[in-house]
Amino acid sequence: MIKLYVGLVHHPINNKRGEVVTTSVTNLDIHDISRSCRTFGAKRHFLVTPLKAQHELVGRILGHWETDKGSLYNPDRSDALSVAHVVDSIEDAINIVKEEEGVLPLVVVTGANFSEYHGEVADLKEKLSIDNVPCLLLFGTGWGLHAEVTEGADYKLAPLKGSASDGYNHLSVRSAVAIYLDRLMGRPL
Repeated sequence: MIKLYVGLVHHPINNKRGEVVTTSVTNLDIHDISRSCRTFGAKRHFLVTPLKAQHELVGRILGHWETDKGSLYNPDRSDALSVAHVVDSIEDAINIVKEEEGVLPLVVVTGANFSEYHGEVADLKEKLSIDNVPCLLLFGTGWGLHAEVTEGADYKLAPLKGSASDGYNHLSVRSAVAIYLDRLMGRPL
């Protein structure tokens, strides 16, 4: 069984000019990625942002679904959001995984524009099964993970490729997370 943790990174992120920025956490990402994580058995969904105002926003959103009113209205949503956890940095997420699992995770990055990578999802799945280490799978927001993240990762996962005849490839991060999770953790048909 793969011990999977997912991180949605909001800093350090590239903007369209290649500058390092911090993107905003969105309500849809919190909910939809947490639901995908819970469905496919990921242990945590880290929301990575150093901005305290964003921590407070996430806290209010999660708090609503932890209260009696929110949890009674939609217990499935409350259950899904139980995996969401806001952290200041990728290093904080790594330390939490290490504390929970007793070993450092394999840090895996994704990116729609990767031209060089270590392997496809099947290769990663085999590696994780053989090495028996936890995996921290990181996704970027904005225009993608900054080079300091991708260059410091243990493994670069091949980008998802569609079948658009013109090569169009611009999925929402929520869709990309769901597809990767299904390929990595889903049951065969």
